[in-house]
Amino acid sequence: MARASSSSLLLLLLAVAATAVAGARVPGSGRGPPLDGNATSVELRARRRRAFENGLGRTPQMGWNSWNHFYCGVNENIIRETADALVNTGLAKLGYQYVNIDDCWAELNRDYQGNMVPNKQTFPSGIKALADYVHAKGLKLGIYSDAGTQTCSNRMPGSLDHEEQDVKTFTSWGVDYLKYDNCNDAGRSIKERYTKMSNAMKKYGKNIFFSLCEWGNENPATWAGGMGNSWRTTGDIADNWGSMTSRADQNDKWAAYAGPGGWNDPDMLEVGNGGMTEAEYRSHFSIWALAKAPLLIGCDVRSMSQVTKDIISNSEVIAVNQGNLGVQGKKVQSDNGLEVWAGPLSGNRKAVVLWNRQGYQATITAYWSSVGLPASATVTVRDLWAHSSSSAGQAPGSSEGQISAPVAPHDCKMYILTPK
Repeated sequence: MARASSSSLLLLLLAVAATAVAGARVPGSGRGPPLDGNATSVELRARRRRAFENGLGRTPQMGWNSWNHFYCGVNENIIRETADALVNTGLAKLGYQYVNIDDCWAELNRDYQGNMVPNKQTFPSGIKALADYVHAKGLKLGIYSDAGTQTCSNRMPGSLDHEEQDVKTFTSWGVDYLKYDNCNDAGRSIKERYTKMSNAMKKYGKNIFFSLCEWGNENPATWAGGMGNSWRTTGDIADNWGSMTSRADQNDKWAAYAGPGGWNDPDMLEVGNGGMTEAEYRSHFSIWALAKAPLLIGCDVRSMSQVTKDIISNSEVIAVNQGNLGVQGKKVQSDNGLEVWAGPLSGNRKAVVLWNRQGYQATITAYWSSVGLPASATVTVRDLWAHSSSSAGQAPGSSEGQISAPVAPHDCKMYILTPK
């Protein structure tokens, strides 16, 4: 039902104002606008009114997805062993709960009743048996489809014009998560195709987390909040520095639209796949956590290195991502690749990342005015990667109204600032 025109105008003005604040930068100074707590609460209320309220996604989703490492080489044994590994490594206890099968899990053709059929060679036991196995581990199973005639691999059918039938099938199998891609669209509009699946989910899949993956083509942050629990704001990520940083930047401008029940998604994690350095992966994980992005592991957790495990199991960084305030952090200072990203947490705390995108070591300074603190504030500084605490003024490089630190090339420092 349409809202009264005055309410619509108010929401439009709020959205325009929020976008302007999120994108603004102070010319010449490299310092963006302060994080305004009052503005954030107004934006959050507006978002909640249009949220896809299935009770899911109150914090960004955490788990694992098969695509970044296995592509189409996925099978039911890999899924079972991944579920085992998430439990045995302690990752499940940290919140990594979804075990998501991406493309290529089904036969090319539907059965005589028009139902999707699991691939008989790679998933011979069927999806229901796999869901039962994953659920017995205390985890949840995710699956993949596409808002088109076929999926992006062209190896299995999409769900276009089969939305209700497929959601009923997924529900009968015990599926907990649906990633919904955007290939082979038959020339039909994005909003038409995603609206059809969203309506089917609201009717038959209320317990399924709905992740829209239309690659940010039509700015889904501005309209997908009423359709699903997360929406891709970017094209696919690749396991390299340039791809990762560009996804962070593309996602950043939509910060005002994220909140409990609906999250911006700059794509899955590449940590541990081998294309970036330890420092680059640490930056990747830190920025995704601060930006309230989904934390979906994309490596083979059955054989990950200790370095990889240490990064993705940093409980203090995860806590920033999963904080109940649910406000996406954003870039607040930028000076020739030396950046400060920050976001508010509960209790008037601030999460801050000093990010060096240059190829040389540099000192980066975060100013209280940029991260949303009064200039005279005194704070406790918690270093989330060193796991150490100090008071501002005692922390290396800090003084009244700011904190500074030398940061290695492509690396970061991540802090929580707690006012005294």
